[in-house]
Amino acid sequence: MQNICGNHTYQCGHRSPSHGQLYSCSFVKEVLPPSLDSSSEPPALFDGTSRLYIAYICPFAQRTWITRNVKGLQEKIKLVPIDLQNRPAWYKEKVYSANKVPSLEYNNEVKGESLDLIKYIDEAFEGPALLPDDPAKRQFAEELFSYTDDFSLANYKSLPSPADIGDEVVAAYDKIEDALSKFDDGPFFLGQFSLVDIAYAPFIERFQIFFAELKNYDITSGRPKLALWIEELNKIDAYKHTRQDPQELLARMKKRLGIA
Repeated sequence: MQNICGNHTYQCGHRSPSHGQLYSCSFVKEVLPPSLDSSSEPPALFDGTSRLYIAYICPFAQRTWITRNVKGLQEKIKLVPIDLQNRPAWYKEKVYSANKVPSLEYNNEVKGESLDLIKYIDEAFEGPALLPDDPAKRQFAEELFSYTDDFSLANYKSLPSPADIGDEVVAAYDKIEDALSKFDDGPFFLGQFSLVDIAYAPFIERFQIFFAELKNYDITSGRPKLALWIEELNKIDAYKHTRQDPQELLARMKKRLGIA
């Protein structure tokens, strides 16, 4: 699964008692720009402005949007939302020939692929480091990054099936529960909030809704670590501001599945 969508200054001097609030204290809610469609003129490309091209509805793009927000880069990286259903021709012709989101325009270059981009944004820009120095945690992070596609595929493959939740989905969430149990210094995958949480958040956000509504399945049932992870994640303003309306997400998925 490609980490893209095609079809459709951190300064805080103390650690809050809530892990989520640690990344909320400097977040300033912004007015989101409208999506650009085929009638839109392009921005002044390659003028020294850093731009993150996303689609609000795209979970891959949401990864990069969250990373930007958590690092406090709202003033450093301009958000440029694209309407995937009616995308402007200039985006493919002048910005990103793959014609997908997300992409990042920075230093007169454009880069793509969401997992690559969240790592790049973390390394290239100021703000809190979103991967720990601990070698064991970094190795585990890479293992979890590698699992993201298999996790998403297991979930998406189950949704069109008329049958109940299959073993593959159960095993996927059991694996997530086990991963959240590995470190005991916080409620997140690596203990403290990191790029790994950002990689999974947009997808679990969606699958929790889809399975509850379409399969009557609660992904947190019997999984207290996952339930706590979702609870703590939803305390992070930099993430909450990227969340989409659950009913809109559900309506789009029902349309995709041909469900009235």
